[in-house]
Amino acid sequence: MSHGKMTRRGEREQAFVLIFQQLINQNTIEEIIDAAEESAEVRVAEFAAKLASGVEENNAVLDDKISKNTRGWSMTRLSKVSFALLRLAIYEILFEDSIPVSVSINEAVDLAKKYGGSEDAPFINGVLGSIAKELEESHE
Repeated sequence: MSHGKMTRRGEREQAFVLIFQQLINQNTIEEIIDAAEESAEVRVAEFAAKLASGVEENNAVLDDKISKNTRGWSMTRLSKVSFALLRLAIYEILFEDSIPVSVSINEAVDLAKKYGGSEDAPFINGVLGSIAKELEESHE
């Protein structure tokens, strides 16, 4: 069985799906990956698993960043798509130094366009933009 090399984008999308599923069913990322691999011909890419697990381990830090940068939005009003994508992108921005911040933002916005409602992409773009700016200022 050849799986072909999955692109970074495909791996990121897989990570998003895992994080999204966790918001819905509350299982651990490991349980979700095991179930996916058992039930279907799905191989979860190593990078996707790494991202999703990293998000899971750092939920508190990520959610703190989200709530600080979604002024006037309660976390419960966020769509699950937005929430999962924000967790993923902020994790990349904070912990994956090999990925340029602009790439993390663009990819999250693209996935929001694919999976979210019309408000999700501009909303995510705005939140991630302010987080990126905050980081730049702290590194100067």
